[in-house]
Amino acid sequence: MKAAITAIASHVPERVVTNEELARTVETSDEWIVSHTGIRERRIAQPHEAASDLGYEAARAALENRGMEPEQIDLIICATSTPDYLTFPSTACMIEDRLGCSNAGAYDLQAGCTGFAYALESARSAVASGGAHRVLVVGAEVLSKVTNWNDRNTCVLLGDGAGAAIVEAQAGGHEICYSWLRSKGSGGTALIRPAGGTRTPFIDGTHSATDLMLAMNGKQVYLFAVDAIVRTIAALCERSQIDKTELDWIVPHQANARIIEAAAKRLGLPLERFYLNLDRYANTSAASIPIALVEMEERGVLTGGQRVLTVGFGAGLSYGGNLIEW
Repeated sequence: MKAAITAIASHVPERVVTNEELARTVETSDEWIVSHTGIRERRIAQPHEAASDLGYEAARAALENRGMEPEQIDLIICATSTPDYLTFPSTACMIEDRLGCSNAGAYDLQAGCTGFAYALESARSAVASGGAHRVLVVGAEVLSKVTNWNDRNTCVLLGDGAGAAIVEAQAGGHEICYSWLRSKGSGGTALIRPAGGTRTPFIDGTHSATDLMLAMNGKQVYLFAVDAIVRTIAALCERSQIDKTELDWIVPHQANARIIEAAAKRLGLPLERFYLNLDRYANTSAASIPIALVEMEERGVLTGGQRVLTVGFGAGLSYGGNLIEW
């Protein structure tokens, strides 16, 4: 049974934080940030907003776009690395309750910035097997609350946002043709929140607040990410028996423009084939791909029959993507 995306939507916080604003609190500049990342601004959630708040808004809009009642959803998968609560209850359950999806199972999926690609494949598999007919996939992140705002190497990269997609068992819609998911756990500590888990529980007096914040080995992540993009695109093209030049759009996780540029060069593909909007949203982790897809639809650059390849890479280290017949 085929699985297709029948509706998508996104939601980002109203507050815009520019590079100039960051430069007033940390040693950096707009010129430095743009030249090293391509980022000019990012959206930041309000103090009272959590991942489920952003995810709810995106999910609600997706249901409205589809003309579907919450009770019709069988399963909710929320990809997030910034859940409302540490481990439990799941953010997916928070979204389920607020939407009123009384007939749905719900769980969180943690695959870092590859989360949406993993969640789409999970939804596709559930639909293809007959285990669910309608799956709501949500990518929601409030990275600003796990960011060390005194660390210029990470704070300039991150933003908040959410995206949602409805995946159904039907011939119409945007078919999820193939997925390819991989991991490289040997590099897991390159992107980490050092304390707070069962490996290193937070101990008052031993750990500081920054031990609960995101830490990154930028060089290691950069090298991994470029290779991950190249590998994912090559693997999905091989699986679908098409040449990379036949792809209409590549929608990468919006992490760093320099990563995308390096991957495009290695692949021998024009940068224009890659859709980028990180200049306005920065890295929103599991939300970045759906936010980009929604923007592409709104701008009218996605048309029926186009081959769209999504590719994610991030914490885990995880990577992978999906080939969608739009």
